[in-house]
Amino acid sequence: MATLTLAPLAGEPQIERQDMQIVRRHDQTVQPGPDAWFTGAVTISGQFQREAPSRVGGAVVRFEPGARTAWHTHPLGQTLIVTEGVGWTQVEGGPIHEFRAGDILWCPADRRHWHGATPHEAMTHIAIQESLDGSPVTWMEKVTDAQYLAGPATD
Repeated sequence: MATLTLAPLAGEPQIERQDMQIVRRHDQTVQPGPDAWFTGAVTISGQFQREAPSRVGGAVVRFEPGARTAWHTHPLGQTLIVTEGVGWTQVEGGPIHEFRAGDILWCPADRRHWHGATPHEAMTHIAIQESLDGSPVTWMEKVTDAQYLAGPATD
């Protein structure tokens, strides 16, 4: 991790400044998504969790075609920033929606949902969520093939 120290500009009052922290790509671990939480080939990189009092954490998650999360909830919701590919998502009881690179998704707090790649295209997103009482997510059962392959409704 590189650290940048920001010096005050001329004429600025002397105040305590924190150092900028950079975790270089080659220093980040890449790990497979745990089988208990994902179906298909998923990799997780760039995981982070800020120190208290912050509650924010996240990761970059790549889903190969056909891969998806299990049903899950986030106590304070989740933001997904889609960086590559095409994916599907569903909040329990609602339709499956398709999303693409450049889209930003907001998963509501405490709502069961899933997200992942489509059957024929990979998808990568940056997932950002906050922890409540130390937990950012509650994992549940896997999305069945029948649920997943229902696909988005056609308009």
